Amino acid sequence: MWRLLFLLCAAPAWADSVVATRNIPPGGIVSAEDVTLVAMEIPNALTTLKEVVGQIAHSGLTAGHVVRADQIAPQLRIQRNAIVALTLRSGGLEIQTEGRALTEGGVGDVIDIMNLSSRTRISGRINSDGSVLITAGQPAE
Repeated sequence: MWRLLFLLCAAPAWADSVVATRNIPPGGIVSAEDVTLVAMEIPNALTTLKEVVGQIAHSGLTAGHVVRADQIAPQLRIQRNAIVALTLRSGGLEIQTEGRALTEGGVGDVIDIMNLSSRTRISGRINSDGSVLITAGQPAE
């Protein structure tokens, strides 16, 4: 009588890694055609296209090489010293005015702004339309 012995070996779980498909110069915006996923876990590589597409190449990206978080940065939505629309919300009250950006940032970032009317320094979160939202009673990050 023959007996078969099956050995079950745990195979490593592969994670996807983002790899550049073409060279992208510093300051270039990464598009979906510029990167691809490979089924390999590569140390320090980003793992989803969502993390990369639309970002700016902080340092040049080379075709065939992995994309690391320190090589990309979010697109700046507001430059330092830009005049921006401010919206203050507190409960049901909403006030709109203008301010000068004291720092730069991308969508979702918290930046410092000077209210042009009162010359008060405040912080607010950048919206996708380039305006800044200040929520009263909640400290900025």
